[in-house]
Amino acid sequence: MPEGPANIIVILSDDHGYADRSALGIHPDVQTPGLDRLAAEGMTCTDAYVTAPICSPSRAGIISGRYQQRWGGLWFDSASFPPDDPDRAPTIAEALQQQGYRTGYFGKVHYGSEDVGDRACPPHHGFDQTLYGLAGQSLGRLNYLHHSRSAQQDYGEAAVPMAVQPLLQGDDAYEYEGFLTEELGRRARDFITEAGDDPYFCMLAFNAVHNFCWQLPADELERRGLPAYRDWDPDSGTGYGEWYDDAIVPNLPHGREYYLAQLELMDREIGRLLDHLDRTGQAENTMIIYLTDNGGSTCNFGDNTPLRGTKYTVWEGGIRVPFLVRWPGRVAAGSTHSGLVSSMDIYPTALAAAGADPSTWQHCDGNPLLPTDLSAAEGAIAQPDADNSGHEALHWECGFQWAVRSGDWKLSWVDADSTNVQHLASYEHAPMGAGLRLTDLASDPSEQNDLAAERPERVDQLRTLHEEWRTEVGL
Repeated sequence: MPEGPANIIVILSDDHGYADRSALGIHPDVQTPGLDRLAAEGMTCTDAYVTAPICSPSRAGIISGRYQQRWGGLWFDSASFPPDDPDRAPTIAEALQQQGYRTGYFGKVHYGSEDVGDRACPPHHGFDQTLYGLAGQSLGRLNYLHHSRSAQQDYGEAAVPMAVQPLLQGDDAYEYEGFLTEELGRRARDFITEAGDDPYFCMLAFNAVHNFCWQLPADELERRGLPAYRDWDPDSGTGYGEWYDDAIVPNLPHGREYYLAQLELMDREIGRLLDHLDRTGQAENTMIIYLTDNGGSTCNFGDNTPLRGTKYTVWEGGIRVPFLVRWPGRVAAGSTHSGLVSSMDIYPTALAAAGADPSTWQHCDGNPLLPTDLSAAEGAIAQPDADNSGHEALHWECGFQWAVRSGDWKLSWVDADSTNVQHLASYEHAPMGAGLRLTDLASDPSEQNDLAAERPERVDQLRTLHEEWRTEVGL
């Protein structure tokens, strides 16, 4: 067993559907050998959640290990990076820097409305080496193929919604014309190579598989027999809103095929990363965590079977995500964790793997996924013990909708009259539900049966639990 602190890699995808892994056997057209390998060689967390059904507040929860509601991050309009104040807790990258780690960030950044030089930019919250794009400047997305000043000129009015601005390396503009998924994978591998004997923390935040998935290299389109599809061009005479409706479910021809192509190409980069760790002899001393930033986007042709709902919603399909952990020799191959897991758990899990004192994560709302005494954890956890069974409860709060899960019971509420609910139902084809709803997820993971009228005592219990949590986080 290798000695010293573990290397740590967090791979974060964007809008990946819960059902869209080939190892699950749900869809024969899904091919994800890299993710399947992670699961086969590690642990699958079946009941893992993010802290919000949309990306910006969710990502803030990941980087901080805390509920973003503590600083008012409820929805797009209030989402922000953890506040920069004298008493601020360090980010996961800063905490690992303090443990002697080299740190690298490669990919999408979206905590709110960031600008170059803000604390929300990776060089300013603990990352030594970076290549990233500020998606908050481009409607939450990064283009898959174009990032340059010339592309901005060519796209004109469409440059912002089509997200073709230059990337950033540190605080400097970095122009890249090519397939971004491959470049991010390459940069991550280079960072790992250059780390030498130092322990490292690498965050690889793909923009895949966020829409618009038709933005594929020409050779991939040809190989797959897929037609090219044009980005929005205002000179076509079609307004952006009308064009956008044609670019999502159910109107985009070959939409599912584009989505699956982007998923396969992202998965290929994950496979290359695993191969690189094997070749360099680092696999056994490297913990990898994979998850996506929110539930799968069904309007972008993701699938969340058997879960109900989509990104934007507090249905399970909006907040429960694929979550895989691999650490050979410490996490049992092919194991399953069925307790309640949160993306906030990444922070303390990483600090524990680094050999840090537990005091370094006491401010977190997350819990370590692995035994904190890793010297005694040979073979790790095929089944979590009583002290590592997961959270007793998890909470979601967006203002116009909220949910709480405790054990197998989930209570949710949606304000059907909210403009957010009405907009998302019409613009993103995302039905949100209405009113108060109680579900027993053990018997009804698809949330088909509302038991609120039958179990009023359970409704009161969970409502009280959520109100207590709201008070505790300052809402």
